[in-house]
Amino acid sequence: MNRLRVAVIGVGHLGRFHAAKYSGMKEVDLVGVVDIDSSRAKAAAAEFNTNAFTDYRDVLDLVDAVSIAVPTSVHRDVAVPCLKKKVAVLLEKPMASNLEEAKEIISAADEGGSTLQVGHLERFNPVIMELSGRIKRPMFIEAHRISPFTNRGIDVDVILDLMIHDIDII
Repeated sequence: MNRLRVAVIGVGHLGRFHAAKYSGMKEVDLVGVVDIDSSRAKAAAAEFNTNAFTDYRDVLDLVDAVSIAVPTSVHRDVAVPCLKKKVAVLLEKPMASNLEEAKEIISAADEGGSTLQVGHLERFNPVIMELSGRIKRPMFIEAHRISPFTNRGIDVDVILDLMIHDIDII
């Protein structure tokens, strides 16, 4: 069996989650983790028994796919070169900071013939999956999110960062 060779770019909160999932999949070879913070990259590499990198370009010839979990403000800067190298990309949501950047990412995927997937993972939440079969024609939707504030993901507004989940599952 050929294993899918994957790297995780950005090993903060969400990137560590991606690395943990990949490291537990028998069909995946977690080739490495990448973070501009070398101590964070080394710590994640040790935890997931893989290699540490500080420049994502160093893994592009080693992998079939990458998960990109860097701040949204640099999604385009990281995703476009990956896609142009024909590396499949799972890009954490939101896709980009604005529509122009999103279009550039999509164009790079088209030009490179690469797979691009945006990680709208809330739709796979078991509760949401259960509800999707029960609610047929909603007439009114009210959404509330209650959780402690964490100082991550603040490079985009709350609508792009969190409300996008609510819109996606509708």
